[in-house]
Amino acid sequence: MARERADGTPQRRSRSIAGASLGRMLSLMAFLPVASRIPDYARLVTALVLDERMPVDRKVLLGAAAGYLVLGRDLVPDDVPIIGGLDDLVVVVLAVDLFLDGVPRDLLDEKLVEFDIDRVAFDRDMAQIRRLTPGPVRRTIRRVPGLISNATDTISQLGLGPRLRAWINREDPIT
Repeated sequence: MARERADGTPQRRSRSIAGASLGRMLSLMAFLPVASRIPDYARLVTALVLDERMPVDRKVLLGAAAGYLVLGRDLVPDDVPIIGGLDDLVVVVLAVDLFLDGVPRDLLDEKLVEFDIDRVAFDRDMAQIRRLTPGPVRRTIRRVPGLISNATDTISQLGLGPRLRAWINREDPIT
């Protein structure tokens, strides 16, 4: 029988702490098989980055994620308990997911065979990881590669490439 508040409206039951902890443990245990394949997936991503057939906008996306990690400026400071380190993990997961999402199918198939990665297990792992990301976040993030591609096309069409490279590589005068 549902409990009622003083005003007569039904009161939702909260999950017990033990039930919530058990649920989190089961969710984490589901990722153990994925975690065991991380070294294989790291070799796969590295090989794809080095392959000239891989779209440049996807490589830029991974570079941007690496830059985010290296810079040390976080969306959520690392000293915030529990969630402080999650933003780094989320950035890496989203970047790798988008990177892999942009791999031409024949190239991905070739690399999976080369690294002896089971296609069914790979697809299952990617689907499991994608379920962690809320739909609105995934839809927004999916626009990033197109934005990168448009920006690089615009820079190229305007002839700004050499100027931009010179500006990036400019040495600050010693004072």
